[in-house]
Amino acid sequence: MPTTRSRTPVRALARLAVAALLATGGALAVPAAASAASPYERGPAPTSAILEASRGPFATSSINVSSLSVTGFGGGVIYYPTSTAEGTFGAVAISPGYTAAWSSLSWLGPRIASHGFVVIGIETNTRLDQPDSRGRQLLAALDYLTQRSSVRGRIDSSRLAVAGHSMGGGGSLEAAAARPSLQAAVPLAPWNLDKTWSEVRVPTLIIGGETDSVAPVATHSIPFYNSIPASSEKAYLELDGASHFFPQTTNTPTAKQMVAWLKRFVDDDTRYEQFLCPGPSGSAIQEYRNTCPSS
Repeated sequence: MPTTRSRTPVRALARLAVAALLATGGALAVPAAASAASPYERGPAPTSAILEASRGPFATSSINVSSLSVTGFGGGVIYYPTSTAEGTFGAVAISPGYTAAWSSLSWLGPRIASHGFVVIGIETNTRLDQPDSRGRQLLAALDYLTQRSSVRGRIDSSRLAVAGHSMGGGGSLEAAAARPSLQAAVPLAPWNLDKTWSEVRVPTLIIGGETDSVAPVATHSIPFYNSIPASSEKAYLELDGASHFFPQTTNTPTAKQMVAWLKRFVDDDTRYEQFLCPGPSGSAIQEYRNTCPSS
């Protein structure tokens, strides 16, 4: 569990302002928190209400990326916080699944970005690309973001993560294994013929659906989770009654846990540890496992 820290009046006022704005459906570019324990803390002290809202505390914008202007992946959409007051942000590349386009996951782009991340939702080179190819494309998208994109100046290239759905989720495991310098990976209903990921050292949150018949958790998500060493920081969230396609519509438990994981490991923001250990519960959750407490 995170160490309790005193709250300054400035932070308390910021929390009240954000809560009021979120209650009316607004978004706010929040100034840097005072006395942050991590230099990468971004935004106000987290609450369940903030994480469960349809948007976080940062206003965002987006840029379309043409496939003609990139190499290694098929273009996509970049979502980013419009504020530059808090310095640079971590970045996340997300891949759709087999035969799917980024539009199938596009709700995740602005939602994650609004918590203080630059997000690129990619189109794959072909709709039939396998996980190993999708993993390489995720890494190519991160390289584009940090080296060539128009928002590269907003990104801290040492704080990067990957995520994806289905074969894109399997691709995020491939990317994590290939680039251990990544700070986080979040496979969603991941599919991969490789069941053993003992080489993964990246903090990894796997989210599976209880009734998934395409990538059943018993033969995909759970073996993937079990094979990752406990020393690597890992968590497994299984959503009650969820099918393989749960990431393709707005899913609050997924977004809440995904943001908390990214904030904790990409931003080294221990304020979010409370949402990871002991972790989520309630009627939407079938099971949760974690290597608590995070080191």
